[in-house]
Amino acid sequence: MTDAAATQPAHVLVAPDKFKGSLTAVQVAERVSAGLRQVLPGLPVESLPVADGGDGTVAAAIAAGFDRRQTRVTGPLGEPVTAAYALRSGTAVVEMAEASGLRRLPAGVFAPLTATTFGSGELLRAALDAGAGRVILGVGGSATTDGGAGMLAALGARLLNQDGTPIGPGGGALTALTTVDLSGLDPRISQVELILASDVTNPLTGPAGAAAVYGPQKGAAPDEVVELDAALTHFASLLGPGHASTPGAGAAGGVGYAALAALGARVRPGIEVVLEVLGFAEALTRATLVITGEGSLDEQTLHGKAPAGVAAAARARGIAVVAVCGRLTLSPQALAGLGIQRAYSLLELESDPARCMADAGPLLERVAQSIARDCLR
Repeated sequence: MTDAAATQPAHVLVAPDKFKGSLTAVQVAERVSAGLRQVLPGLPVESLPVADGGDGTVAAAIAAGFDRRQTRVTGPLGEPVTAAYALRSGTAVVEMAEASGLRRLPAGVFAPLTATTFGSGELLRAALDAGAGRVILGVGGSATTDGGAGMLAALGARLLNQDGTPIGPGGGALTALTTVDLSGLDPRISQVELILASDVTNPLTGPAGAAAVYGPQKGAAPDEVVELDAALTHFASLLGPGHASTPGAGAAGGVGYAALAALGARVRPGIEVVLEVLGFAEALTRATLVITGEGSLDEQTLHGKAPAGVAAAARARGIAVVAVCGRLTLSPQALAGLGIQRAYSLLELESDPARCMADAGPLLERVAQSIARDCLR
């Protein structure tokens, strides 16, 4: 702990991201809080689960006091799904993965050429119907590479082939596109503040673009990557190439591009905007120690992931930070560079990765007990 913190009564702020495939951020916070109190029963502990704009962003907002809203939308394969968004005081948090995410696909099933973002547009429209004047659009975890064409269609755009009929779903169908008509876009879009919460800096197309970098993760074979990149290039030639090279245009299979080029969105780092919406700065004023973390503290953590954002905000206030994780590959020097004084890995307690994931909850409680003994006594 810092010298300043040592002179104050202890107050712990638990602000983790999810342990992917194991525990949600809310569950991580609950387990850590429980472990701390097993050692120090009277310890003031405040939980504020976080996210970086991807999976879990809506859940984090709801845990912070936003209202949960549900609506039926179109899933990535065209089937109806029930998706949630969060709403409070005119601000909506919309998570693209709720409608168009990889987690909406059956196990082992991918649809790189036909997966659609139509449901994400429907989710945005639902937020507008609920009266949102500010919309945070988190774009991680998508199953799609359609350039956001489906999202635009759901909001009233007309994407037509040479016969004047709407093109089919997915990025592959963009090759048949001849006309982009935005005259029917929901006029409320121009009246809201739309923030694209993303840490992706990729352009829309090219070797660092949406198809080349992220297409394989969504099941695209090499020839399909080439097809999708060409389709996105064609789409941009019709919608307007001005934002195709903007950092973040390649987010979520090109949804970033559509949001920038057609919806007037602006890009902000995902963790930055999420922490702002959750009221993290206010919570920090009460904290003497912050506990953050995610499933794997690794090289990706250094590039704007949630624990990095949490640690940076705490370090700016002179507040000590420790981290919990399933797997740790960062050196002590790299952790220190983030502002994390020490990291506790579950694999230190259980070396078998499968058992570690299965027993992540109880292991986290044991780790939190160690933190209480090491940092709070």
